[in-house]
Amino acid sequence: MSTERFDTIVIGAGQAGLATGYHLTRRGQQFVILDAHDRVGDVWRERFDSLRLYSPARYDGLPGWGIPAPAWSWPGKDEIADYFEAYAERFALPVRTGVTVDGLSRLGDRYVVTAGTDRFEAGNVVVASGTWQTPVVPDLADRLDPRIRQLHSSDYRNPSQLQDGPVLVVGCSHSGADIALEASRSHHTTICGPVRGEVPFDLEGGAARVAIPIMWFMANHVLTERTPVGRKMRAHVRSGGGPLLRVKRADLAAAGVEHFPAKVTDVRDGNPILDDGTALDVRNVIWCTGFRKDTTWIQIPVTGADGWPEQSRGVSPDHPGLYFVGLPFLQAFASMLTGGVGRDAAYVAKHIAKRVVVRSPRAVA
Repeated sequence: MSTERFDTIVIGAGQAGLATGYHLTRRGQQFVILDAHDRVGDVWRERFDSLRLYSPARYDGLPGWGIPAPAWSWPGKDEIADYFEAYAERFALPVRTGVTVDGLSRLGDRYVVTAGTDRFEAGNVVVASGTWQTPVVPDLADRLDPRIRQLHSSDYRNPSQLQDGPVLVVGCSHSGADIALEASRSHHTTICGPVRGEVPFDLEGGAARVAIPIMWFMANHVLTERTPVGRKMRAHVRSGGGPLLRVKRADLAAAGVEHFPAKVTDVRDGNPILDDGTALDVRNVIWCTGFRKDTTWIQIPVTGADGWPEQSRGVSPDHPGLYFVGLPFLQAFASMLTGGVGRDAAYVAKHIAKRVVVRSPRAVA
């Protein structure tokens, strides 16, 4: 097994990895970005076809180059994917695709990153792959009638994947509501699960142009780890689903989507049973049940009592040279958003630059 050595390795070429790469380039750093997908942006291309961002283009750009779209347009997932790919090319970011990292360990004062038979070493590693990676499907799914077609939201693309007959969407957060509304156009659709609030205005209406700038300010400067309300919000964001955004309960009701606040907790005669005893006779189940955090590939003790990596503004307190960017609520609510990750990436890049010799004449203060 040969070893390649770098000053810094960035794991993940999503918004966090690209933003970090931008700031490392500006500081003249020698680094590589490793990503498991075949193309930059594939993490977005693989999402359901009708997905559009929940914030307008003016708030979705990465540092140095905004999305080339009207400020108050709502980019689709393929538009974001192509923008990410163009962004990496525009700033000549050293991205290596098709490299699936499966291990991160420490050897002396350096870090070892493995990807199958490939081995990399660096004095600094930025974990920018996120941690919500493993789809969550309850164990009871195995007990459903095998004639029921089951999809996790990560595998759902459009209603053509569904077979004839009723659809149950499990999970009533924003993606679940979006998918349920879409499915209802061709299938009788039911959605179940509690609603954790909803944005009290039309996301794309006139009120949004007043409300969203205020919400964006709060996401960056009020809902932070430094404020009591921010710390409370942080725990909520990391443990539960989000509110309804574009599609509201009224929209679902108008489309004929039946909503049960109860959760699926059992199976009887092959059919899903809600915790209020309701039995649902369906032919399709779409699990919009989110993703679980996965840090098992990091063979270094990094997690705290809540199971999330311990860090301060992305800097590991116990492992010099180890960083995290793109975690949910890393510094503020905006840390996990496409347009908000740049601030954290800039801080981490500045911290890294203090640890290594600047090699490029493009370095800036």
